[in-house]
Amino acid sequence: MIPGASELARPIRVRAVPERFSLDTSEAERAGLARRFSVTAIPALSGTLSLQQTEEGIAVHGTLEGEIVQPCAVTREDFAYAFREPVALIFVPEGQLTQYDESEEIELDPAAPDELEYEGESFDLGEALAQTLGLAIDPYREGPNADAARNEAGIESDEEFDAAPKGPLAEALAGLRKG
Repeated sequence: MIPGASELARPIRVRAVPERFSLDTSEAERAGLARRFSVTAIPALSGTLSLQQTEEGIAVHGTLEGEIVQPCAVTREDFAYAFREPVALIFVPEGQLTQYDESEEIELDPAAPDELEYEGESFDLGEALAQTLGLAIDPYREGPNADAARNEAGIESDEEFDAAPKGPLAEALAGLRKG
């Protein structure tokens, strides 16, 4: 994304970090995000966050929530669902991201906040929240009619397929196991 071109620009000045931040979005912002993330619509998007200056940077914690309308991965019919996504970020000044040795194996802590580097006297909290939204969208999400469509087409689900192998090789293996 080109700096300053975010559909959800919310610049925060580093010298005037608010303790609380409420994200309210316009219809135009949500429509832009829907286009960006290839979903049909985002009828609702809001967030409640707390910000705190720490030694490491500016910590942001809270929740992003709303509603998404997208095509079912099986039927391509649009369906809506609500989401609630936790937000855990830390904005660090340019050049201060945690450095890792390329030859060293690292384990990522899923509870640790995501580090985002900023340049200058401000950072774009809105763009970070847009990226959080993008990660929350499952492009393979199935709608309420997915199972019925599979049954109608005679397609077995992966669970059924994996549970009981079928076919000539499976029958031959079963025969060997009996003998």
